[in-house]
Amino acid sequence: LLLAVLCAIHHAEVVAHRVGEPYGTLVLAVAVTIIEVALIVSLMLAGGASANTLARDTVFSAVMIVCNGVIGLCLVVGGLRHGVLVFRVEGTSPALASLGALAGLALVLPSFTTTTSGPTYSGSQLAFAGFTSLALYSVFVFVQTVRHRDYFLPVGTDDTKAHAPPPARWIAWTSLGLLLVSLVGVVGLAKALAPALEAGVAAAGAPKAVSGVLIALIVLLPETGAALRAARGNRMQSSLNLALGSGLASIGLTIPVVAALSPWFPFPLVLGLRPIDIVLLMLTLVVGTLTLGSGRATVMQGAVHLVLFASFLFLTVVP
Repeated sequence: LLLAVLCAIHHAEVVAHRVGEPYGTLVLAVAVTIIEVALIVSLMLAGGASANTLARDTVFSAVMIVCNGVIGLCLVVGGLRHGVLVFRVEGTSPALASLGALAGLALVLPSFTTTTSGPTYSGSQLAFAGFTSLALYSVFVFVQTVRHRDYFLPVGTDDTKAHAPPPARWIAWTSLGLLLVSLVGVVGLAKALAPALEAGVAAAGAPKAVSGVLIALIVLLPETGAALRAARGNRMQSSLNLALGSGLASIGLTIPVVAALSPWFPFPLVLGLRPIDIVLLMLTLVVGTLTLGSGRATVMQGAVHLVLFASFLFLTVVP
């Protein structure tokens, strides 16, 4: 599984280098989200009623991992190597705002609606949440790649001059094919590993949410590696594009697919977060706003995000 992840990282970076920024960051974000959706749906269909919270736990874990774990690691690694890291506020602010809106709509509001009992949406509410999530993500992709593409380019670099020449077209197409093969391998191997992970979680007496965290950690390994490499190269904007873009894709693509397939699930889909998770999500969004609101960051901000990430992991195991 780790070898398949490393292969996915390599080939995704080759494709990203060929297409340039910010299109390259979308390649891995969408690919990883496809893995996540396939894994969640297959495990929910096979897991029965006990898996009714798997989509919520995995999506929430993905948001916490990218917003605190990945961004925190990138700020620490990049800050130690380059001192002050710079990025474009006009690109990070709308991404974080969209992420907060999607997370609130998909993961927070179900805990407060009254049409159905429990932290669930009714059929019409779920359809509305899925449609709006997909619509908002589509608008973000349009802004990132067409309307305001320059907002998401690395600061102070020329993508055609700051790096080695892009690979030939045939190499990029070959890497794209091998990327798809690697991602399929990751899905299959992660699915094969999932029963052992769930058995281990049950044997350890840990909460069911730990399974969602482990799945999200496995699925997000390729993006984490690519984001860290960008941070080491003083391309913090690319790291943030990867992190925030994957968080947006995780909600904006996963929730609509799960909502569309919900009639085939033999149980109600639980999306609403627990109160402790809502507090962690709000802390993450507030700290993220402060970190990304100035266009400059250091190791200090990275340490704050890593503390939040450690708190998330600890409180998942010891709620």
